[in-house]
Amino acid sequence: MRLRLNAVRYEAERTVSLELSDPTGQELPEWTPGAHLEIRLPSGLLRHYSLCGDPADRYSYRVAVLRVVEGRGGSIEIHDRLRVGTLVEVSEPRNHFSLTDAANYLFVAGGIGITPILTMAEHVAIRRSANWRLLYAGRSRADMAFLDRARSLPNHGLVKLVAGDEDGRADLAEALASLPPETHIYGCGPPTMLEQLTELCGSHRGLVLHTERFSAGAVAPRPSEDNDGFEIELVRTGAVLQVPSHKSVLEVVREVIPGVDSSCESGFCGTCETKMLGGRADHRDSLLTEGERIAHTSMMICVSRAAAGERIQLDL
Repeated sequence: MRLRLNAVRYEAERTVSLELSDPTGQELPEWTPGAHLEIRLPSGLLRHYSLCGDPADRYSYRVAVLRVVEGRGGSIEIHDRLRVGTLVEVSEPRNHFSLTDAANYLFVAGGIGITPILTMAEHVAIRRSANWRLLYAGRSRADMAFLDRARSLPNHGLVKLVAGDEDGRADLAEALASLPPETHIYGCGPPTMLEQLTELCGSHRGLVLHTERFSAGAVAPRPSEDNDGFEIELVRTGAVLQVPSHKSVLEVVREVIPGVDSSCESGFCGTCETKMLGGRADHRDSLLTEGERIAHTSMMICVSRAAAGERIQLDL
């Protein structure tokens, strides 16, 4: 889709939100809490941003972007160059972080991770008869986007705001301590926060954890000399290629098909997911479910490789 940038709003010291709509006024595809958009910036960069508006609004999308000076340029381009009236290419909403039915929820957001989490909390608070709590942590109140929306959630939920410069670090152990079994926990934030959540949930039986990453964790797999080389076949192209130990499938494929899309190149965004037509993969992403890994019907070619002794056939 080609959408028009209608408005840019400052939501926090380093965060702006973008409002996008169809330039002809047409309805936009539906979305559900947890969904994201893939946006192709004027420079050609592909970036993923969680939808953080109202799913009932069929005429506009809203995303929020944190300015990351040490990043790879996408947020800087949005903050410094995008102007109202700009047309951008946008995918239809995709959801790898969908909200499931439950009687009890704990929502945990760190920094810009509030974007999918707040929409989930609003949806549960307004439309579902469930118990829920929200824990939202950030560096400072000035740095925390959508504070007013978080504060305005209906009173039957408990909202805890933790500003690091005033309150110190959020106590995740305390937040999990009294949760009943079968509570669904949705977490989005820095890798260290998600790693702590994962560790804590491992020691609390019956809790169901769902997480979404905005950046790669400390152990994101990369090609190394310890990897084995293997062969891939690009079925539609007809090319048979060798993937050496020090290169990813994506790098090798781009030697033949330069325009293959990618974004995170760390196995968590899904942009480079490619259909498999044969072979078994050593899946190293953090996105596919266990069932999808066993099926070997697709792989993230930025990080995943062939299983030992396998030859991979790709729908390229």
